[in-house]
Amino acid sequence: MSKIRVLIVGYGNVGRGVAAALNVHPDMALAGIISRSPERVKKELGDSSIPVMHVDDVEDWKQALRPDIAILCGGSSTDLPKQGPEFAVHISTVDSFDNHGEIPNYFKKMDAAARAAGNVSVISTGWDPGIFSLERVLAASFLPGTRAYGFYGLGDAGGLSMGHSDAIRRIPGVKDGRQYTHAEPVAVAKVRAGENPQLPPGEMHWRECFVVLEKGANAAAVEREICTMPNYFAPYRTEVNFVSQEELNERFGTFPHGGCVIAAGKTPDGSPARVEYSCDWGSNPAATASVLVAHARAAVRMKKEGKAGAFTILDIPPAYFSPLTHGELLKSYM
Repeated sequence: MSKIRVLIVGYGNVGRGVAAALNVHPDMALAGIISRSPERVKKELGDSSIPVMHVDDVEDWKQALRPDIAILCGGSSTDLPKQGPEFAVHISTVDSFDNHGEIPNYFKKMDAAARAAGNVSVISTGWDPGIFSLERVLAASFLPGTRAYGFYGLGDAGGLSMGHSDAIRRIPGVKDGRQYTHAEPVAVAKVRAGENPQLPPGEMHWRECFVVLEKGANAAAVEREICTMPNYFAPYRTEVNFVSQEELNERFGTFPHGGCVIAAGKTPDGSPARVEYSCDWGSNPAATASVLVAHARAAVRMKKEGKAGAFTILDIPPAYFSPLTHGELLKSYM
């Protein structure tokens, strides 16, 4: 059986995670990496034989690398809104677009581009949006009348958000930054108790930012832009801490995250019931990368079946994520 040839687009933390994840999937192979900074990537890879090309050399990488699928590893703030539709015209794609409020609009753009080209584009996958999206649908379906809530950063340290950290780094005057999400314990307790409260986003989480400023940057202006950023920070209590690059690297060199989806209520006979799914990731980018790779397999299978357009995890049969045959899945997991 020929292997699925995967193209990595963008070689940051998620791109590195995808490259590592591909090593443990026997039916998949890394076709190559394309980047806006190919020389940086080549330098990082050293003597590696992995092909690296410039992201704009479309016809060159299509002919030389012959990929079946591209995993787009850019950020949701500015990269994916532009790159997603552009790549969907040339190749099937998988991405982790995570701006929840913009997902319907992004889906429409990706669907139009991919459908016109006969490609499959799986969008907004990872663990949230992604796995947690599916768990919310399942929980709310199994317990009608309840709400399914997602909480993140349950530990004292919170959880590092890659999308929000990327959004911070895009602000003029910011040299580097990290954002940690913290769940509000009172809100978690209410949900687990089956109260099904109306919880606006700001009552479920708060956000903690650690920012390294460029020399001469206006700290007050940067803090104001962070705290008023629509969809990312505006609805939340946000704490901005300015630190040195050395402190940021020393204190926040790892990228842990995790969370849970909870739905609690009653079954039709009045019995109490709770559906809860949780995950705990030592590395948020590695976790996202692992989920992206499984979705790449699913996207290739869907294209072989003649499907085209945009899809999410909600539209894909779970069996498509696994390298096992249907018979093997029935024997091992049912």
